[in-house]
Amino acid sequence: MVGMDAKFTLIFAILFTAVAGGHCLAADKPDGAARAKEILDRVDDMWRGKSSHAVLTMKVATANYTRAMSLEGWSKGKDMSLVRVTSPLKEKGTATLKSGSTIYTYLPKTDKTIRLTSGMMSGSWMGSHLTNDDLVKESRMTEDFDSVVTFEGKRDGAYVMDFTLTPKPDAAVVWGKITMTLNVEGDDYLPVTEVFYDEDMKPSRTIVFKDIKIFSGRRLPAIMRVTPQDKPGEFTELVYESLNLDVDIDDSFFSISRLRRD
Repeated sequence: MVGMDAKFTLIFAILFTAVAGGHCLAADKPDGAARAKEILDRVDDMWRGKSSHAVLTMKVATANYTRAMSLEGWSKGKDMSLVRVTSPLKEKGTATLKSGSTIYTYLPKTDKTIRLTSGMMSGSWMGSHLTNDDLVKESRMTEDFDSVVTFEGKRDGAYVMDFTLTPKPDAAVVWGKITMTLNVEGDDYLPVTEVFYDEDMKPSRTIVFKDIKIFSGRRLPAIMRVTPQDKPGEFTELVYESLNLDVDIDDSFFSISRLRRD
């Protein structure tokens, strides 16, 4: 909520990949790596579905500024999404369209639509600590990573599982490894934290998920915060105010003309 790079796990899942309901494991759980794969596949599936409409706030804190933007987003399947800034006024109408692996940005001040080139994909998305490339990575965790369960039991009053994910030899990912903690109480599997390590196995960024709420009858984190390891005090936080799932959206909604429309 899981990585676009390695399904940049869950942080963009609601915003750029339509969400589906959670699943519980079968009673006859497999052991070892097979069990870890089954759980992570189910977590991946939890964030997939038909379509979604979300209203949220993105807060960004850097060494130079702190800002908050209100956003409205629509998504359908894995390949179509549209996100528009609704406030503040000076950025209102700025929008991002995802169509397959292509990203377009509309800048209302200059009335320009830009198709992002490969050289622009590593740039910051709307001034946040997330990149444009994070928006288009859609592989499953278990396709790019081998996983093992490293802890299972009570911690801080909750029943949790820790996972370590290491990239497969042919995986096109930038991380040396990812560690993940899930709260596995009840019938759903909710992310708690994820830590992304660089190729030197040093922590690069952390995602914390909190404030579990009911959206369209499903328990999901309402707050997701990304913290870069090398920039103390900085963060990007998504706070979901509303989320409607399986809404009726035509494919034609995700178009250049709609991108430019306020």
